[in-house]
Amino acid sequence: MKTVSNCVEDILISQPYLEEALSRNIINFSALALELVEPISDMLKKDVKPGAIMMALRRYNPPVTLGNSIKMKRVIQNLGDITVRSNLTDFTVRNSTTLIDNHAKILERINKEDKLFYAFTRGIHESNIVVSSSLNDFINEHLENETFIAVQENLSAISINLPQDNSKIAGLYYHFFKRLAWEGIVLYEVLSTTNEFTILVEDEFVDKAFTAIKRVKS
Repeated sequence: MKTVSNCVEDILISQPYLEEALSRNIINFSALALELVEPISDMLKKDVKPGAIMMALRRYNPPVTLGNSIKMKRVIQNLGDITVRSNLTDFTVRNSTTLIDNHAKILERINKEDKLFYAFTRGIHESNIVVSSSLNDFINEHLENETFIAVQENLSAISINLPQDNSKIAGLYYHFFKRLAWEGIVLYEVLSTTNEFTILVEDEFVDKAFTAIKRVKS
């Protein structure tokens, strides 16, 4: 049978920002308890008093194991270089039978200049090409028969080198997303390889995003 404590846990787990604010003691327990009366009453299908919810909030412990917490701290302390690349354009095109052939021609051009930024992601229905804006005309020419879904210029990429064991740590990316969200930074795109994590933001956010990521590392 579900209890008030179970309901509180379900709500906090589904709202990680709320959970963290609670753990940092920056939320008024009484006010939050009043806010949760209606949803918890609906979950239990009976009236619930704010006092019972407030008691459950005070007793709540985030479900993070000590081992994972220690690993997380070590990984964050060992984050590698943070690199910023600007003057980028993101092309989103609909997948087609000709896209791969056209993309191959683009790769031939990119291989001639090793200093160009390039990233390609193929989804189920669409693909993204992120390149240095100096290639915009070339991309438009070689994809002129493709269907463009979106084109966004004036972007910057911030890349973070991750430690080798980062894929074993639950919640690592959450620390980046949490900090960026708290700072009000809108992510245009997220790119990831095994040991490298890249966010794409509009130029107006790049300085703020870089500072936010540095704070995670420090």
